[in-house]
Amino acid sequence: MDGAKPDVEDVVDATDPLAGLVEKTAADPGAPFAPEILALLADLRKADRAAFETLRAGLKRTGCRVTALDEALAEESGSGVANARAQTQTDILLRLAQAADLFHTPDLTCYADLDIKGHRETWLIRSRGFNRWLARAFFDETNGAPGSEAMAAALNVIEAKAHYDADERNVFTRVASLDGKLYLDLCDAGWRAIEIDACGWRIVDTPPVRFRRASGVLPLPVPARGGEIEDLRPFLNVRSIRDFVLIVAWVLAALIDHGPYPVLAFAGEQGTAKSTVSKILRALIDPNTASLRALPRNDRELFISATNAHMLVYDNVSGLQPWLSDTLCRLSSGGGFSVRSLWTNNDEVLFEAARPAILNGIDDVITRPDLADRSLFVTLELISDQRRRADSELLADFETKRPHILGVLLDALAVGLKRLSTIDLPEKPRMADFAVWATACETAFWPAGTFKAAYDDNLKEVVDTVIDADLVGSAVRQMAEKQSKEWSGTATELLRVLGASQPESVTRAKTWPNSPDALSNRLRRSMTFLRKAGVNVSFTREGRERTRTIHIAAASPKEGGATVSAASIVSVPPSTFKDIKDLVADTSADTMTRGPDQAGTEVPTDVGPGASVRQSVRSHVVDIADEKAAEDTMDAADTTVPPILGTGKSTPPIVTLFPRGGRGRKPRGS
Repeated sequence: MDGAKPDVEDVVDATDPLAGLVEKTAADPGAPFAPEILALLADLRKADRAAFETLRAGLKRTGCRVTALDEALAEESGSGVANARAQTQTDILLRLAQAADLFHTPDLTCYADLDIKGHRETWLIRSRGFNRWLARAFFDETNGAPGSEAMAAALNVIEAKAHYDADERNVFTRVASLDGKLYLDLCDAGWRAIEIDACGWRIVDTPPVRFRRASGVLPLPVPARGGEIEDLRPFLNVRSIRDFVLIVAWVLAALIDHGPYPVLAFAGEQGTAKSTVSKILRALIDPNTASLRALPRNDRELFISATNAHMLVYDNVSGLQPWLSDTLCRLSSGGGFSVRSLWTNNDEVLFEAARPAILNGIDDVITRPDLADRSLFVTLELISDQRRRADSELLADFETKRPHILGVLLDALAVGLKRLSTIDLPEKPRMADFAVWATACETAFWPAGTFKAAYDDNLKEVVDTVIDADLVGSAVRQMAEKQSKEWSGTATELLRVLGASQPESVTRAKTWPNSPDALSNRLRRSMTFLRKAGVNVSFTREGRERTRTIHIAAASPKEGGATVSAASIVSVPPSTFKDIKDLVADTSADTMTRGPDQAGTEVPTDVGPGASVRQSVRSHVVDIADEKAAEDTMDAADTTVPPILGTGKSTPPIVTLFPRGGRGRKPRGS
C-alpha cells in the first residue's frame, strides 16, 4: 500500500543473519547483543542508515534497550564510548526536532510550533517548554535522558536552522490582529483563541496567529452571550456614570493588540477597593497568578514584565520617580529599552512594548504633565462597613458573571471593528487613537458622543490635578488670574515675582526651582496644561542681545483653555439616546423597561419614582442654550447614585453626572 511503512523483514535480505532479528529479540532480549549480530548491525548502520533506523525502531518495540545497544555498537566500532554516545544523542535530538515547525520573528527571536495531543503550541526555542518537549521525545525514543552537552549542542543547531532556514512570523502576547480581525488568547490547555471581526466573535481551535505564554498566565473563561455591560458596574466602586464609561472604554482599548494605551490611575482613601477593582479589571483582560505588583526598580525590570504580560498593574503606589514616569510614557505610547547582553561587549538585548497599565494609590501619584496627558483619572468612593462585602464573596460573584461580561465586551469589539473606518474626530486629543477606538465602540452601550463628553471632562480634571500638584504651575495660574494684562520679563524676574507671592513654606520646598534655568524648564513642562487651564505662557528672544523673555497672560474667551461642563452632553441629539439611565446616575429602585416603537425597534419607557425627572430631561435637553440652565437640569436629574459593589442599597447623592470643576471640588450648589 502506498505510504505504508516498510516491514522490518523487507529491510534485510532473507538470507541475511539479521533477518528475523525482531522476532528473535521478542523471545530473547539478548539476541541483538551477540558479537556477530553487533558486527552486522554496525556494518548496516554505516552502509544504510535508513535501514538501520527502521530495524532499530522494530527492536525498540519489542522492549530492547536501544540505548545500551547504541553503546555496544559504539564499542564495536572502536570509538570512545562517552564521545560516541554524546554524538549519537545529538543526532537523535536533531532528528526528533524535525517534527517541530521552526520559525523566527522580525527581531530574529527563534520559535517552534509543536503538535502536542492534537493541538498546536508555540514555544521559544530557548525556553523550558521546548526543552521539556525535546527531552520527553528523546526519552520516548531511547528510554533514557539526553546529556546536557548533547542538549546544548542540539539547541544551537535547531536555533540556527530557525534563524536561517525558517519562515518569519509574528508572535503575540494575549491579544493579536490579522487581516482586520482581532484574536484573544484564552490561554487554556487546548491553546484556543477567540476570533473577533465586524460580524461577531467565535472560538477557534487553531488561530492563524501565534501566541507565546510566559509563566504565571491564567486562562480566561469561555465567554457567554446574553450579558449586559451593567453586569460589570456593581463590581467597580465608581462614583458616576462618567467614570464607568471611561473604565469600559479603557478595557475595550486594552483588548486590542496595539497602543497607545492610556494609563488608568485609581485614587481614593483606604477602604475604597482600589486593589479589588484592579484585580477585577485584570481578570477580564489578562489574568495572572501575580495580578498586583510593586513598582519596578529600573527600566529593565519594567520592560521584562511588559514582555511577559499584556497588562501591568501596580498596587499601592505612593509616588513616581521622574525616570519611572518617563518610562511609563514610553510604555503607554510604545517604546523600547536596550541592555548589554551578558558576557559580551557589543551585543544588546532589546525590549519593545506598548502595554495597558493600572496604577492605584491613596494620592494622585501622576503629577508630571507628559504622563498625566496619557492617563485617565478615576477617584473611588469610600465603602462603609455596613455596605462592605468580603473579597471572597465578591470575587466568587464576579466569577459567575465573568463569562457574560467578557461576552458583552467582545460584542462591543465587533461593533468597534465595524464602525472604525467611519470615525473621524474633528478635534483629536493627545491619545487620538484611543479616542477614535472608544468612539467606534461606544454605540454598543451608549449614545454617540457619550465617551467624548466623559473623556473631555476627565481631561479637565487632569489639568486641575496636575497644576494643583505643581508649585510653579499653581503659582503662575494664580498670577495670571490676578493680573489684568500680559506680564513679560526674564526668568530671573519671574522667579523673584513668584517667590514674593508665595508663602515661605512653598519657596523653601524641595520642588521649588532654585535658579532661573530650573524655573524655565519647569514652565516648559507645564505650558501645555496651563494653556488648557486658560493661561498662555510663551518664550521669545528680544532686543539686540537676544534676551530670553517669558510672556504670561490669561487667555481670552475665544482662545481659552478647555471649558468642559455637564452641558457638553446636551450636544448629543436625544434621538440617539438608547437609554437615559446611561446619562444620569441610576438607582436600584428606578427601573427601565422597553417597548417596541412603530418601526419595530426598542425604545426606552420610563417607570418608577425617577421617571418624571428623566422624562423632563429628555423633552427639554435640546432646548437648553444657557450652560448654567443645562447644569441645573442635569444636577436635578442626578438624584441618586448606584449601589456600590453589588450591595443593592442606594446611597445619598455624592456627585453630579459630570461634576463641575476639578478633582476634589464640590459640585455647583453643594
